[in-house]
Amino acid sequence: MPRVIFCGWAALAVLTGCSAEVTKLPAGQRKMLQDSSRFHEIRATADLPPSVVALCADNHGKLADPGQKWEATDVIMDDTLSRKRLVWAATDGEHYVVHYESGGRGHGFHVLVATFKNGDAMPTEIWHGVGGQLQDYAAFLGALQAGKLDDRLDYAH
Repeated sequence: MPRVIFCGWAALAVLTGCSAEVTKLPAGQRKMLQDSSRFHEIRATADLPPSVVALCADNHGKLADPGQKWEATDVIMDDTLSRKRLVWAATDGEHYVVHYESGGRGHGFHVLVATFKNGDAMPTEIWHGVGGQLQDYAAFLGALQAGKLDDRLDYAH
């Protein structure tokens, strides 16, 4: 009987530990992001402002386009390749949501939300979280709603 109780508590602990939590995204920004009609998707880094790309780029200022070769592991075979790759981005012309992956031992998928108005010198990072790979903006909204993104730690990005 003690084993059954222990196993039950262990299973609950594992399931609880798997849930994510978005704690740092301001409510007004979350509401704005949920209006998907405002946003159109972007599938190339060239269609993003360079200063927004710089928020997501690797240490060499590179962010590979979807489908491009990149260094997904810690074993660097080609030093000219990026260590991060764009999955997709979306914008309403002022707000940018960028979903990208970073390689290495801690391979991960990130979502960055930033604002950048014409005339601004630099974009302002609003929020950053991690989670699984998201196919598109609708999947991002679903993951946000379902608690499948996490911003509790200061993840390197």
